[in-house]
Amino acid sequence: MTSQDLVGQRIKAIRRQRGLSQAQLAHPELSDSYVSLIESGKRTPTPAVLELLAQKLDCSLTYLINGVTAEQMEELQMGLRFAQLALENGEVDEARRRYADLLADNSIAGLSQLRLDAEYGYARASEASGDLSEAITVLNRLMDAEETAGATDRRVAIAVALSRCYRERGDLGLAVAVGEKILGDADRPAWTDGLVELGATLLAAYGVRGDLLRASQFANELLGAADSLGTPRAVVAANWNAAKVAELTGRGQEAIALAERALAIQSETGEPRNLSRLRLAYALMLFSVRPDDVEQTRELLVRTHRELAESAASKADVARCAALLARAELALGHPEQAVEQARAAQALLDDSMPELRAEAYLVLGQAYRHLGREEEAETEIIAASTWLAQAIPSRTAAYGWLEAGDAHYQMDDLEGTVDAYRKALACAGL
Repeated sequence: MTSQDLVGQRIKAIRRQRGLSQAQLAHPELSDSYVSLIESGKRTPTPAVLELLAQKLDCSLTYLINGVTAEQMEELQMGLRFAQLALENGEVDEARRRYADLLADNSIAGLSQLRLDAEYGYARASEASGDLSEAITVLNRLMDAEETAGATDRRVAIAVALSRCYRERGDLGLAVAVGEKILGDADRPAWTDGLVELGATLLAAYGVRGDLLRASQFANELLGAADSLGTPRAVVAANWNAAKVAELTGRGQEAIALAERALAIQSETGEPRNLSRLRLAYALMLFSVRPDDVEQTRELLVRTHRELAESAASKADVARCAALLARAELALGHPEQAVEQARAAQALLDDSMPELRAEAYLVLGQAYRHLGREEEAETEIIAASTWLAQAIPSRTAAYGWLEAGDAHYQMDDLEGTVDAYRKALACAGL
Protein backbone atom coordinates (compact mmCIF):
# COMPACT_ATOMS: atom_id res chain seq x y z
CA MET A 1 0.00 0.00 0.00
CA THR A 2 1.43 3.40 -1.00
CA SER A 3 1.72 6.43 1.28
CA GLN A 4 -0.88 8.09 -0.96
CA ASP A 5 -3.35 5.28 -0.22
CA LEU A 6 -2.64 5.56 3.52
CA VAL A 7 -3.28 9.32 3.52
CA GLY A 8 -6.59 8.76 1.76
CA GLN A 9 -7.60 6.08 4.25
CA ARG A 10 -6.77 8.34 7.21
CA ILE A 11 -8.85 11.20 5.74
CA LYS A 12 -11.78 8.83 5.18
CA ALA A 13 -11.55 7.33 8.68
CA ILE A 14 -11.44 10.71 10.45
CA ARG A 15 -14.24 12.13 8.26
CA ARG A 16 -16.47 9.25 9.28
CA GLN A 17 -15.49 9.66 12.95
CA ARG A 18 -16.58 13.30 12.67
CA GLY A 19 -19.88 12.26 11.08
CA LEU A 20 -19.21 14.20 7.88
CA SER A 21 -20.12 13.34 4.30
CA GLN A 22 -17.65 13.88 1.47
CA ALA A 23 -19.70 16.87 0.32
CA GLN A 24 -19.70 18.41 3.81
CA LEU A 25 -15.94 18.01 4.08
CA ALA A 26 -15.37 19.45 0.61
CA HIS A 27 -17.69 22.49 0.80
CA PRO A 28 -17.01 25.21 -0.13
CA GLU A 29 -13.33 25.05 -1.18
CA LEU A 30 -13.28 21.62 -2.87
CA SER A 31 -15.58 19.35 -4.81
CA ASP A 32 -16.91 16.16 -3.26
CA SER A 33 -15.58 14.19 -6.26
CA TYR A 34 -12.06 15.51 -5.54
CA VAL A 35 -12.34 14.37 -1.91
CA SER A 36 -13.54 10.98 -3.14
CA LEU A 37 -10.51 10.64 -5.42
CA ILE A 38 -8.17 11.54 -2.55
CA GLU A 39 -9.77 9.00 -0.22
CA SER A 40 -9.51 6.24 -2.82
CA GLY A 41 -5.82 6.99 -3.40
CA LYS A 42 -6.38 8.06 -7.01
CA ARG A 43 -5.37 11.66 -6.46
CA THR A 44 -2.46 13.10 -4.48
CA PRO A 45 -3.50 16.18 -2.51
CA THR A 46 -1.22 19.20 -2.57
CA PRO A 47 0.34 20.42 0.70
CA ALA A 48 -2.18 23.29 0.76
CA VAL A 49 -5.12 20.90 0.37
CA LEU A 50 -3.76 18.60 3.09
CA GLU A 51 -3.43 21.56 5.46
CA LEU A 52 -7.00 22.62 4.64
CA LEU A 53 -8.37 19.12 5.25
CA ALA A 54 -6.47 18.85 8.55
CA GLN A 55 -8.09 22.10 9.72
CA LYS A 56 -11.57 20.99 8.65
CA LEU A 57 -11.14 17.57 10.28
CA ASP A 58 -9.69 19.15 13.44
CA CYS A 59 -6.57 16.96 13.41
CA SER A 60 -2.87 17.62 12.97
CA LEU A 61 -1.25 17.78 9.56
CA THR A 62 1.42 15.40 10.89
CA TYR A 63 -1.23 12.79 11.60
CA LEU A 64 -2.76 13.04 8.13
CA ILE A 65 0.64 12.66 6.44
CA ASN A 66 2.28 10.10 8.72
CA GLY A 67 -0.47 8.49 10.76
CA VAL A 68 0.99 9.71 14.04
CA THR A 69 0.43 12.81 16.11
CA ALA A 70 3.07 15.50 16.42
CA GLU A 71 3.75 14.28 19.95
CA GLN A 72 4.20 10.69 18.76
CA MET A 73 6.52 11.84 15.97
CA GLU A 74 8.67 13.79 18.43
CA GLU A 75 8.82 10.77 20.75
CA LEU A 76 9.91 8.46 17.91
CA GLN A 77 12.57 10.89 16.72
CA MET A 78 13.88 11.25 20.26
CA GLY A 79 13.98 7.46 20.63
CA LEU A 80 16.00 7.22 17.43
CA ARG A 81 18.46 9.86 18.64
CA PHE A 82 18.93 8.05 21.97
CA ALA A 83 19.58 4.76 20.15
CA GLN A 84 22.14 6.42 17.86
CA LEU A 85 23.85 8.03 20.85
CA ALA A 86 24.04 4.69 22.68
CA LEU A 87 25.64 3.06 19.63
CA GLU A 88 28.16 5.89 19.19
CA ASN A 89 29.10 5.61 22.87
CA GLY A 90 29.79 1.90 22.56
CA GLU A 91 26.68 0.81 24.53
CA VAL A 92 25.88 -1.70 21.81
CA ASP A 93 23.43 -3.90 23.73
CA GLU A 94 21.50 -0.83 24.93
CA ALA A 95 21.48 0.56 21.39
CA ARG A 96 20.20 -2.72 19.98
CA ARG A 97 17.40 -2.82 22.55
CA ARG A 98 16.37 0.75 21.79
CA TYR A 99 16.32 0.14 18.03
CA ALA A 100 14.30 -3.05 18.55
CA ASP A 101 11.78 -1.17 20.70
CA LEU A 102 11.37 1.45 17.98
CA LEU A 103 10.76 -1.18 15.31
CA ALA A 104 8.21 -2.92 17.53
CA ASP A 105 6.20 0.33 17.81
CA ASN A 106 3.30 0.19 15.34
CA SER A 107 3.47 3.97 14.99
CA ILE A 108 6.66 3.74 12.94
CA ALA A 109 5.14 1.48 10.27
CA GLY A 110 4.01 4.34 8.03
CA LEU A 111 7.12 6.47 8.58
CA SER A 112 9.39 5.08 5.88
CA GLN A 113 12.43 7.27 6.58
CA LEU A 114 12.35 6.73 10.34
CA ARG A 115 11.73 3.01 9.92
CA LEU A 116 14.66 2.63 7.52
CA ASP A 117 16.93 4.60 9.86
CA ALA A 118 15.87 2.39 12.76
CA GLU A 119 16.40 -0.84 10.77
CA TYR A 120 19.85 0.26 9.61
CA GLY A 121 20.77 1.26 13.16
CA TYR A 122 19.51 -2.09 14.46
CA ALA A 123 21.66 -3.90 11.88
CA ARG A 124 24.75 -1.92 12.92
CA ALA A 125 24.05 -2.60 16.59
CA SER A 126 23.57 -6.30 15.85
CA GLU A 127 26.92 -6.37 14.04
CA ALA A 128 28.61 -4.53 16.90
CA SER A 129 27.17 -6.99 19.42
CA GLY A 130 28.51 -9.93 17.41
CA ASP A 131 25.23 -11.17 15.93
CA LEU A 132 26.39 -11.19 12.32
CA SER A 133 23.57 -13.44 11.10
CA GLU A 134 20.89 -11.03 12.33
CA ALA A 135 22.77 -8.04 10.92
CA ILE A 136 23.07 -9.74 7.52
CA THR A 137 19.37 -10.63 7.48
CA VAL A 138 18.32 -7.03 8.15
CA LEU A 139 20.86 -5.52 5.75
CA ASN A 140 19.74 -7.84 2.94
CA ARG A 141 16.15 -6.76 3.54
CA LEU A 142 17.23 -3.12 3.32
CA MET A 143 19.21 -3.81 0.14
CA ASP A 144 16.14 -5.40 -1.44
CA ALA A 145 14.10 -2.31 -0.55
CA GLU A 146 16.74 -0.11 -2.24
CA GLU A 147 17.16 -2.39 -5.27
CA THR A 148 15.84 0.12 -7.82
CA ALA A 149 17.39 3.17 -6.20
CA GLY A 150 20.79 3.00 -7.95
CA ALA A 151 23.98 3.96 -6.13
CA THR A 152 22.32 6.25 -3.59
CA ASP A 153 24.21 7.17 -0.42
CA ARG A 154 21.87 4.96 1.62
CA ARG A 155 22.23 1.93 -0.64
CA VAL A 156 26.01 2.31 -0.72
CA ALA A 157 26.19 2.57 3.09
CA ILE A 158 24.07 -0.58 3.41
CA ALA A 159 26.33 -2.38 0.92
CA VAL A 160 29.46 -1.39 2.88
CA ALA A 161 28.01 -2.81 6.10
CA LEU A 162 26.70 -5.97 4.39
CA SER A 163 30.00 -6.73 2.64
CA ARG A 164 31.88 -6.15 5.90
CA CYS A 165 29.55 -8.52 7.81
CA TYR A 166 29.92 -11.23 5.16
CA ARG A 167 33.71 -10.86 5.34
CA GLU A 168 33.71 -11.10 9.14
CA ARG A 169 31.61 -14.26 8.93
CA GLY A 170 33.96 -15.75 6.33
CA ASP A 171 31.50 -15.64 3.40
CA LEU A 172 34.09 -14.06 1.11
CA GLY A 173 32.30 -14.79 -2.17
CA LEU A 174 29.22 -12.95 -0.95
CA ALA A 175 31.34 -10.12 0.47
CA VAL A 176 32.87 -9.62 -2.99
CA ALA A 177 29.55 -10.00 -4.81
CA VAL A 178 27.89 -7.22 -2.78
CA GLY A 179 30.62 -4.74 -3.68
CA GLU A 180 30.97 -5.77 -7.31
CA LYS A 181 27.22 -5.55 -7.89
CA ILE A 182 27.34 -1.79 -7.38
CA LEU A 183 30.89 -0.94 -8.44
CA GLY A 184 30.71 -3.18 -11.51
CA ASP A 185 27.42 -1.66 -12.65
CA ALA A 186 27.64 -0.05 -16.09
CA ASP A 187 25.48 2.80 -14.79
CA ARG A 188 27.71 3.48 -11.78
CA PRO A 189 28.06 7.24 -11.26
CA ALA A 190 31.34 9.07 -10.72
CA TRP A 191 33.36 8.20 -7.63
CA THR A 192 32.05 9.56 -4.33
CA ASP A 193 33.23 9.19 -0.75
CA GLY A 194 30.69 6.42 -0.22
CA LEU A 195 31.72 4.52 -3.35
CA VAL A 196 35.40 4.75 -2.40
CA GLU A 197 34.51 3.31 1.03
CA LEU A 198 32.61 0.50 -0.68
CA GLY A 199 35.63 -0.03 -2.94
CA ALA A 200 37.89 -0.19 0.11
CA THR A 201 35.59 -2.80 1.69
CA LEU A 202 35.67 -4.81 -1.54
CA LEU A 203 39.46 -4.49 -1.59
CA ALA A 204 39.61 -5.98 1.92
CA ALA A 205 37.51 -8.94 0.77
CA TYR A 206 39.84 -9.53 -2.20
CA GLY A 207 42.81 -9.53 0.17
CA VAL A 208 41.32 -11.97 2.66
CA ARG A 209 40.19 -14.23 -0.19
CA GLY A 210 43.75 -14.30 -1.52
CA ASP A 211 42.91 -12.66 -4.87
CA LEU A 212 46.07 -10.55 -4.62
CA LEU A 213 46.51 -9.72 -8.32
CA ARG A 214 43.01 -8.29 -8.55
CA ALA A 215 43.50 -6.59 -5.19
CA SER A 216 46.73 -4.89 -6.30
CA GLN A 217 45.17 -3.65 -9.54
CA PHE A 218 42.05 -2.37 -7.82
CA ALA A 219 44.08 -0.74 -5.03
CA ASN A 220 45.82 1.48 -7.59
CA GLU A 221 42.49 2.43 -9.14
CA LEU A 222 41.03 3.22 -5.74
CA LEU A 223 44.03 5.34 -4.66
CA GLY A 224 43.70 7.35 -7.87
CA ALA A 225 39.98 7.91 -7.31
CA ALA A 226 40.58 8.99 -3.71
CA ASP A 227 43.33 11.43 -4.68
CA SER A 228 41.07 12.92 -7.37
CA LEU A 229 38.31 13.47 -4.83
CA GLY A 230 40.78 14.80 -2.28
CA THR A 231 38.40 14.32 0.65
CA PRO A 232 39.71 12.95 3.97
CA ARG A 233 37.05 10.25 4.06
CA ALA A 234 38.01 8.87 0.63
CA VAL A 235 41.79 9.19 1.13
CA VAL A 236 41.65 7.38 4.48
CA ALA A 237 39.51 4.51 3.18
CA ALA A 238 41.65 3.95 0.08
CA ASN A 239 45.04 4.24 1.81
CA TRP A 240 43.98 2.07 4.75
CA ASN A 241 42.93 -0.88 2.62
CA ALA A 242 45.67 -0.40 0.02
CA ALA A 243 48.11 -0.72 2.95
CA LYS A 244 46.66 -4.14 3.78
CA VAL A 245 47.13 -5.26 0.18
CA ALA A 246 50.71 -3.98 0.16
CA GLU A 247 51.44 -5.98 3.31
CA LEU A 248 49.90 -9.14 1.87
CA THR A 249 52.04 -8.81 -1.27
CA GLY A 250 55.28 -8.44 0.68
CA ARG A 251 55.67 -4.66 0.42
CA GLY A 252 55.91 -4.05 4.15
CA GLN A 253 57.44 -0.58 4.21
CA GLU A 254 54.97 0.67 1.59
CA ALA A 255 52.17 -0.76 3.72
CA ILE A 256 53.41 1.14 6.77
CA ALA A 257 53.67 4.41 4.78
CA LEU A 258 50.12 4.06 3.42
CA ALA A 259 48.72 3.18 6.85
CA GLU A 260 50.51 6.11 8.50
CA ARG A 261 49.08 8.50 5.90
CA ALA A 262 45.58 7.20 6.59
CA LEU A 263 46.16 7.33 10.34
CA ALA A 264 47.41 10.93 10.24
CA ILE A 265 44.36 12.14 8.31
CA GLN A 266 41.91 10.10 10.37
CA SER A 267 43.41 11.45 13.61
CA GLU A 268 42.54 14.98 12.51
CA THR A 269 39.16 14.48 10.88
CA GLY A 270 37.65 11.06 11.65
CA GLU A 271 35.20 9.64 14.14
CA PRO A 272 36.51 7.55 17.08
CA ARG A 273 35.37 4.10 15.96
CA ASN A 274 37.17 4.19 12.61
CA LEU A 275 40.23 5.81 14.17
CA SER A 276 40.49 2.95 16.66
CA ARG A 277 39.97 0.32 13.96
CA LEU A 278 42.68 1.96 11.88
CA ARG A 279 45.06 1.93 14.85
CA LEU A 280 44.31 -1.78 15.24
CA ALA A 281 45.15 -2.44 11.59
CA TYR A 282 48.33 -0.37 11.95
CA ALA A 283 49.36 -2.30 15.07
CA LEU A 284 48.86 -5.59 13.22
CA MET A 285 51.14 -4.33 10.44
CA LEU A 286 53.79 -3.20 12.91
CA PHE A 287 53.70 -6.63 14.55
CA SER A 288 54.33 -8.26 11.19
CA VAL A 289 56.64 -5.77 9.45
CA ARG A 290 58.61 -4.49 12.44
CA PRO A 291 58.69 -7.37 14.96
CA ASP A 292 61.54 -5.73 16.91
CA ASP A 293 59.25 -2.81 17.84
CA VAL A 294 56.91 -5.02 19.87
CA GLU A 295 56.97 -2.70 22.91
CA GLN A 296 55.71 0.19 20.77
CA THR A 297 53.09 -2.11 19.26
CA ARG A 298 51.92 -3.20 22.71
CA GLU A 299 51.50 0.43 23.87
CA LEU A 300 49.47 1.18 20.75
CA LEU A 301 47.30 -1.90 21.32
CA VAL A 302 46.58 -1.01 24.96
CA ARG A 303 45.36 2.42 23.87
CA THR A 304 43.40 0.99 20.96
CA HIS A 305 41.74 -1.69 23.09
CA ARG A 306 40.47 0.96 25.49
CA GLU A 307 39.17 3.15 22.65
CA LEU A 308 37.44 0.26 20.88
CA ALA A 309 35.70 -0.81 24.09
CA GLU A 310 34.37 2.75 24.53
CA SER A 311 33.17 3.17 20.94
CA ALA A 312 30.61 1.60 18.61
CA ALA A 313 33.18 -0.95 17.48
CA SER A 314 32.02 -4.52 17.00
CA LYS A 315 32.85 -7.28 19.46
CA ALA A 316 34.92 -8.82 16.67
CA ASP A 317 37.16 -5.74 16.55
CA VAL A 318 37.57 -5.68 20.34
CA ALA A 319 38.30 -9.43 20.41
CA ARG A 320 40.79 -9.13 17.54
CA CYS A 321 42.60 -6.39 19.43
CA ALA A 322 42.66 -8.47 22.63
CA ALA A 323 44.07 -11.49 20.76
CA LEU A 324 46.80 -9.37 19.18
CA LEU A 325 47.59 -7.79 22.54
CA ALA A 326 47.95 -11.32 23.94
CA ARG A 327 50.51 -12.05 21.22
CA ALA A 328 52.41 -8.86 22.08
CA GLU A 329 52.46 -9.79 25.78
CA LEU A 330 53.74 -13.23 24.88
CA ALA A 331 56.49 -11.77 22.68
CA LEU A 332 57.55 -9.56 25.60
CA GLY A 333 57.75 -12.56 27.95
CA HIS A 334 54.50 -11.87 29.84
CA PRO A 335 52.55 -15.15 29.54
CA GLU A 336 50.21 -14.39 32.48
CA GLN A 337 49.01 -11.17 30.80
CA ALA A 338 48.75 -13.06 27.50
CA VAL A 339 46.40 -15.58 29.14
CA GLU A 340 44.23 -12.76 30.48
CA GLN A 341 43.90 -11.07 27.09
CA ALA A 342 43.29 -14.32 25.19
CA ARG A 343 40.50 -15.28 27.59
CA ALA A 344 38.98 -11.82 27.18
CA ALA A 345 38.97 -12.33 23.40
CA GLN A 346 37.29 -15.73 23.74
CA ALA A 347 34.55 -14.30 25.96
CA LEU A 348 33.54 -11.81 23.27
CA LEU A 349 33.10 -14.28 20.43
CA ASP A 350 30.26 -16.54 19.34
CA ASP A 351 30.01 -19.38 16.83
CA SER A 352 29.69 -17.06 13.82
CA MET A 353 33.43 -16.16 13.78
CA PRO A 354 35.36 -19.47 13.81
CA GLU A 355 38.64 -18.03 12.45
CA LEU A 356 38.85 -15.40 15.16
CA ARG A 357 37.88 -17.91 17.84
CA ALA A 358 40.63 -20.21 16.60
CA GLU A 359 43.15 -17.38 16.87
CA ALA A 360 42.19 -16.74 20.49
CA TYR A 361 42.51 -20.44 21.33
CA LEU A 362 45.88 -20.70 19.59
CA VAL A 363 47.44 -17.79 21.44
CA LEU A 364 45.99 -19.02 24.74
CA GLY A 365 47.51 -22.43 24.09
CA GLN A 366 50.89 -20.84 23.44
CA ALA A 367 50.64 -18.81 26.64
CA TYR A 368 49.84 -21.94 28.67
CA ARG A 369 52.85 -23.69 27.14
CA HIS A 370 55.12 -20.82 28.23
CA LEU A 371 53.74 -21.27 31.74
CA GLY A 372 54.46 -25.02 31.66
CA ARG A 373 50.74 -25.91 31.72
CA GLU A 374 51.02 -28.50 28.94
CA GLU A 375 47.65 -30.24 29.35
CA GLU A 376 45.76 -26.95 29.20
CA ALA A 377 47.87 -25.90 26.22
CA GLU A 378 46.94 -29.07 24.33
CA THR A 379 43.25 -28.57 25.11
CA GLU A 380 43.33 -25.07 23.63
CA ILE A 381 45.26 -26.15 20.51
CA ILE A 382 42.81 -28.98 19.83
CA ALA A 383 39.90 -26.56 20.30
CA ALA A 384 41.56 -24.14 17.85
CA SER A 385 41.76 -26.88 15.21
CA THR A 386 38.08 -27.67 15.79
CA TRP A 387 37.13 -24.04 15.14
CA LEU A 388 39.37 -23.80 12.07
CA ALA A 389 37.62 -26.84 10.63
CA GLN A 390 34.39 -24.82 10.68
CA ALA A 391 35.91 -21.83 8.88
CA ILE A 392 35.41 -21.16 5.19
CA PRO A 393 38.72 -21.73 3.29
CA SER A 394 40.59 -18.45 2.94
CA ARG A 395 44.04 -16.92 3.23
CA THR A 396 43.33 -16.10 6.89
CA ALA A 397 42.28 -19.69 7.58
CA ALA A 398 45.48 -20.90 5.89
CA TYR A 399 47.60 -18.86 8.32
CA GLY A 400 45.55 -20.29 11.19
CA TRP A 401 46.14 -23.87 10.05
CA LEU A 402 49.87 -23.17 9.60
CA GLU A 403 50.09 -21.92 13.18
CA ALA A 404 48.01 -24.88 14.39
CA GLY A 405 50.42 -27.23 12.59
CA ASP A 406 53.37 -25.69 14.41
CA ALA A 407 51.52 -26.07 17.72
CA HIS A 408 50.68 -29.73 17.05
CA TYR A 409 54.34 -30.32 16.21
CA GLN A 410 55.36 -28.90 19.59
CA MET A 411 52.88 -31.36 21.14
CA ASP A 412 54.66 -34.25 19.33
CA ASP A 413 51.38 -34.88 17.50
CA LEU A 414 52.74 -35.90 14.07
CA GLU A 415 49.32 -36.85 12.66
CA GLY A 416 47.78 -33.54 13.77
CA THR A 417 50.77 -31.66 12.39
CA VAL A 418 50.52 -33.20 8.92
CA ASP A 419 46.74 -32.75 8.83
CA ALA A 420 47.01 -29.06 9.78
CA TYR A 421 49.69 -28.35 7.17
CA ARG A 422 47.64 -30.09 4.47
CA LYS A 423 44.63 -27.99 5.36
CA ALA A 424 46.76 -24.84 5.29
CA LEU A 425 47.82 -25.68 1.73
CA ALA A 426 44.21 -26.44 0.74
CA CYS A 427 42.99 -23.10 2.14
CA ALA A 428 45.74 -21.35 0.19
CA GLY A 429 44.59 -23.10 -2.98
CA LEU A 430 47.77 -25.19 -3.31
